[in-house]
Amino acid sequence: MKDSAGPVREQEDNVSNNNDYQSCTDQTYLNEKIVIPETGRAGFSFRKLWMFTGPGFLMSIAYLDPGNIESDLQSGAAARFKLLWVLLLSTFLGLLLQRLAARLGVVTGLHLAEVCHIYYPKYPRCILWAMIEIAIIGSDMQEVIGTAIAINLLSNQRIPVWGGVIITIVDTIGFLFLDKYGLRKLEAFFAVLIAIMAITFGYEYVVVKPNQGQVVKGLFYPYCAGCGRTELLQAVGIVGAIIMPHNIYLHSALVKSRHIDRSKPSEVKEANMYYLIECSIALFVSLLINIFVIAVFGAAFYQKSNMDVYNVCARSGSPYLHVLPKDNNTLEVDIFKGGVVLGCYFGSLALYIWAVGILAAGQSSTMTGTYSGQFVMEGFLNLSWTRFKRVTLTRSLAIIPTLLVAVFQDMSSLSNMNDILNVLQSILGNDV
Repeated sequence: MKDSAGPVREQEDNVSNNNDYQSCTDQTYLNEKIVIPETGRAGFSFRKLWMFTGPGFLMSIAYLDPGNIESDLQSGAAARFKLLWVLLLSTFLGLLLQRLAARLGVVTGLHLAEVCHIYYPKYPRCILWAMIEIAIIGSDMQEVIGTAIAINLLSNQRIPVWGGVIITIVDTIGFLFLDKYGLRKLEAFFAVLIAIMAITFGYEYVVVKPNQGQVVKGLFYPYCAGCGRTELLQAVGIVGAIIMPHNIYLHSALVKSRHIDRSKPSEVKEANMYYLIECSIALFVSLLINIFVIAVFGAAFYQKSNMDVYNVCARSGSPYLHVLPKDNNTLEVDIFKGGVVLGCYFGSLALYIWAVGILAAGQSSTMTGTYSGQFVMEGFLNLSWTRFKRVTLTRSLAIIPTLLVAVFQDMSSLSNMNDILNVLQSILGNDV
């Protein structure tokens, strides 16, 4: 005879687990909630939109981390503007995923990891947690690489890359104290970093002056004439850099920072609307910044040979000639070499502005990665760690292999590591 109590028992277990997590609905990453003011009238309100603004921009940092920037510049140098449509579609797909994540957090009061803990059996849940942790550590490694390279460029190589890697340990611990000043101030700080990226990479775009018609065509014409294995790898890298699995968990948790009365369907519906608008604006800004980078390197360095670049750098008196190969192979760029060749072609100011943008990308993604790890660990394992313990673990796992490569290998090895990590993010994004 079929056991009819099985489904009932399973439902009771889910209810019990849900009750265990009920207290989590009143917690957020700063244990602070923003109260949404009543405007006294129905319909759209810019004042309410302003109060809901914040989580989407913190989430969008993952679309602008050093791994994204390197993927952008490499796709531009390899395929010019032909892969811009891949970036556009990936960002649109990311918007759909982020919208679902935000709706989950708003409607249930739980973030995605907490929901997985309630409804998944133990072993699948642990496997999923392990995959997300690998993605977070991989992203953390990219942030370490980007920050270290930016420090190396800004110091005119006085600080070696391995020294920059060590500095990231200190600055990460320092950033952990920023949230002591309040939620809105923290969100404003991230907005400033995004603005720095927009200004710096926008400056490069204005200086290089890519063909606007070709840029628009690349965005809306989904075809890649004459493309081969190299372009395909770059397309996969773009998708992997944009669709980061842990970012979905992050966004579903960030939206809990606004006070919403879930007993009132009208408030839930309103919150979903404003979060969608805010998320769309944030991802549009990130899309523009990514377009700037692809267009700059597509216009300036597409089909350039190493010897072409070396000759220009030699005439400009660049101090980085020793890192540039002297052969007729097609130019291959990374975050470091990208700044070097920009300085050769468009002046040293372009190099320093590029480095500032990379530094902002690395530093901003550091904090969001820390929050992602904390939410994932607390949700999947029902284990609460302080942010200090959490960042010590993940940053150690990220820094040790990166530091070894920086000390015993050259800059190209760090670039190859970044490429591998982008592909890893793409694989994990599809699986998770």
